[in-house]
Amino acid sequence: MDKLDERVFGILIYVSFENGSPTREFILTRGLRQGDPIAPFMFLVVVEGLARLGRKVVSQRSLNRVKVGEGQVKVLMLHFADDTLVVCQATTQDILTVKAMLRCFESTTGMRVNFHKTMIGVVGNYNKNTLNLW
Repeated sequence: MDKLDERVFGILIYVSFENGSPTREFILTRGLRQGDPIAPFMFLVVVEGLARLGRKVVSQRSLNRVKVGEGQVKVLMLHFADDTLVVCQATTQDILTVKAMLRCFESTTGMRVNFHKTMIGVVGNYNKNTLNLW
C-alpha cells in the first residue's frame, strides 16, 4: 500500500462501527480496485490536499493564478472525474513552481504523477524555451 492508502485506510480502521459499537482493528491487505464505489470520494480526499498545496503556493506569491472570463475569475486548478487541470502563466517561474508542487505532492502522498502522460497547452504568446523546462 502506498502512503496515502495507509493514511486513509488507517482513518477508516478507527471509525468502523458494527451495530453502533466500535469494532476491533482489522488489517487491510489491498488498495481500491477499479470501479470501487468509494474511488471518487478517495479522489476528492487526494485532490483536496493538492488544492491546499496550490493555495499555499499562491499565498506565498510563488505562482500566479490566471484570470478567465468576463468576470476575471482567478483560477489555479480545475478538477473533473480523475483529471486535474492546472492553469498558470507560461513563465519560467510558474512552470518550475507547478513541477515542484507536483513533486511535493508525490513525496507527501506516495502517489506518482506520470509526466509522460502530462500535457502542456499554451494560449497566447510564450517563450518556446520555457516549455522545455517541463
